[in-house]
Amino acid sequence: MRRHPTAFTEMLRCTLLGHVRNRTAMLLAVAFIPGWIAVARLCASDRPVRFSLDSVGVDVLAPANHVSQVANALAAVTLVTGFMMFMETFKAGKTDRRLLLAGYPRLPILLAKVAAVALVAALLALYTTAVLWGSLPVRQSGPLALAVLGAGLAYGGIGLLLGSVVRGELEGFFLVIMLSLVDTGLQNPVLNVVDLAGLTALPLYGANQLALAAAFTSPVPWSHALLSLAWSAATSALALLVFQARARSPRGPRGPRGSRAVPEGGAPVPVASR
Repeated sequence: MRRHPTAFTEMLRCTLLGHVRNRTAMLLAVAFIPGWIAVARLCASDRPVRFSLDSVGVDVLAPANHVSQVANALAAVTLVTGFMMFMETFKAGKTDRRLLLAGYPRLPILLAKVAAVALVAALLALYTTAVLWGSLPVRQSGPLALAVLGAGLAYGGIGLLLGSVVRGELEGFFLVIMLSLVDTGLQNPVLNVVDLAGLTALPLYGANQLALAAAFTSPVPWSHALLSLAWSAATSALALLVFQARARSPRGPRGPRGSRAVPEGGAPVPVASR
């Protein structure tokens, strides 16, 4: 009974170490997030922008560069979290399958990946909220941190799913970038001049509504935080199903009689004749 908690702790430690050793991901997390917020602060104008927040049913009037900073912060978090989760899941795929073939319990591997998504998203949410707090007058920092956390969880789950199904790094990078650009671009009040149908179905809708409301209004649409959690839960569940299906696949194609091909490559393992 003690084996599974120990296995989960060890897998979580290895997963987090994989993130820490990814220097590109660490550089993105530390430098890209405040840098992208600073770009919005410097490049966007001070003209007031009026936009409607459906989540609280009010019209908001705020400086364009303030709105752009919040939108850019969410965009940066989605890119960083999506990249980190995709790369770790993609690179650890062969190792995970070897562990399963060696008899390592399946459930701790799955739970460790989901726990890593939550921990990384929480750290990025605290860091990003602190940067925004020092850059613009935020009305409610707690709900803003929750919104950033939701954005990280949603795209962390997407990165986890892409890392489980995509066969190449380039395809995964392209999908993460395109999803994030489309999602954040369509919901940025500074760039959006018309109301578009179907925005509520996007992964970032709940987090975006909560973040804008927390930054510029007094009401808080707490229920919209559940939309990001739903996206995270759905994508993580799909990723776990894919991982479990691959783990249950045949151990490898059969070679000539008297040998069996090794799934990860290498020499055939002789089978004793009866």
